[in-house]
Amino acid sequence: MRDGGAGRYNYGRHAGVLVPLFSIPSRRSWGIGEIPDLVPLSRWLQRAGLDFVQLLPLNEMQDGQSSPYSALTAMAIDPLFIAVDQIDEFAAAGAMSDEDRVALEHVRGTERVDYAAVRSLKGRALRRAFTWFADHIHGTGDRRDRALAAFAERERWWLDDYTIFRALHDAHDGRHWRDWEPGLRDRDPAALAAARERLESQIRYYAYLQFVADEQWQRARMEAAPVGVFGDFPFMVSGHSADVWARQHEFELESSVGTPPDAFSTTGQDWGLPAYRWDVLAHADYDWLRQRTRRSADLYDGFRIDHLIGIYRRYVRRRDGSAGFVPGDESAQRAQGERLLSIFGEGGASLIGEDLGTVPDFMRVSLAERGIPGMKVLRWERDWHAAAQPFLDVTSYPEVSVATSGTHDTSTIAEWWDTADALERQAVLRLPSLRDAGLSPDDPFSDRARDAFLETLFAARSRLLILPFQDILGWRDRINVPALVDDQNWTYRLPGNVDDLSTDPRFLERADFLAGLSRKYGRT
Repeated sequence: MRDGGAGRYNYGRHAGVLVPLFSIPSRRSWGIGEIPDLVPLSRWLQRAGLDFVQLLPLNEMQDGQSSPYSALTAMAIDPLFIAVDQIDEFAAAGAMSDEDRVALEHVRGTERVDYAAVRSLKGRALRRAFTWFADHIHGTGDRRDRALAAFAERERWWLDDYTIFRALHDAHDGRHWRDWEPGLRDRDPAALAAARERLESQIRYYAYLQFVADEQWQRARMEAAPVGVFGDFPFMVSGHSADVWARQHEFELESSVGTPPDAFSTTGQDWGLPAYRWDVLAHADYDWLRQRTRRSADLYDGFRIDHLIGIYRRYVRRRDGSAGFVPGDESAQRAQGERLLSIFGEGGASLIGEDLGTVPDFMRVSLAERGIPGMKVLRWERDWHAAAQPFLDVTSYPEVSVATSGTHDTSTIAEWWDTADALERQAVLRLPSLRDAGLSPDDPFSDRARDAFLETLFAARSRLLILPFQDILGWRDRINVPALVDDQNWTYRLPGNVDDLSTDPRFLERADFLAGLSRKYGRT
């Protein structure tokens, strides 16, 4: 597998679960799934015969945002995911205030993630922990002092730009960096040096948070083994981010990316994200993308390249009203995409390409030639050019692919069944693996239907299988409804706590059922 990475998931048959970290809080978590919560999840996954978890991006989100795709950085872990109660300095700082105890009970008791409340509460707690560190440990040569210094030196290739950006973001009340005073906006060396001196404590604070997050992350990955952790690699980055501020020359700041007009939208979509200057990136041998690859490989066993078509071409809208694909020539698009796929494979992590939607045929050829699995979403895998558009037999899926019932952006399999018309239900029930399950297109979604679909997916020829956690249980809760902005998107929490996976009979039954399918179809 030349470019698919060197990870163990490039060989054999594997099955995993898709669940955002924010969705799996434990009893001791502060209202949101935290880094150590990967460990109890991994124990259940082992019992279920599943050997990896696919997460959504963990990058620090902008204030007031809940989407993991709206980030201040492509590199740093959001401090929201830090387990405060496992920080030595927090324990040393003394008891929480009565106000914070009330706030903690509130965030633990909500049915969905209350991001504003969690961020406010954790912000106060993390500041207390750092203040204790600054007052009692910084500069002493203590083990923790040396450990933070070593981390800062090892990670300075991304940490330096992130920490000063984050400190300046606070100093400017969260305003976009383009509205900062010219010296800081334009990264004048003298202005930056003065800012580093003036904001030294705040810069150290953000380095400390990343140090704590890294400690907890490395410990959780070690304790979660042999279950692997997959990340998500958003190809674009927010204009107000440490990365764009630090690399302004690599972006068309007056342009934005999106999608062209199509059958679903006469105007297309404008995502408001700055476009890459591909010629500048290429001249630097894609240094920043190499750094992002290095960071992802440091954090994960594998990662999913979100919106894969974007590495081949982007639809760019310019201020003068012109728009089009960049690069515009198909041969240039393919050459660029294949060059970037090679770079993404250099870190050694296993790769998955999110190749859904309307994409040029050559993109999937590129994936296949490089041994990188693309996505096979059961409900969309049909012979669209044949009469009645039959569903494709899962045993005909390419071996180098990912079989799945859905993504974080789709409805659950139960909701899909609920909304499918009679013809679609009849068509899917003609699949050989479902034909003998005794299901009727007139029946509501049931446990029997759920298990028949799960077995169908386990039987797929695809080397990788990813199951959204809700589909394992037959639940209807969604993670995200694309293009909808409300207080429900990106706030989904599992009912109960992740600790319940090891004691609740319904989760134990599910684990044993999945383990049986893993053995039957060689995914153990």
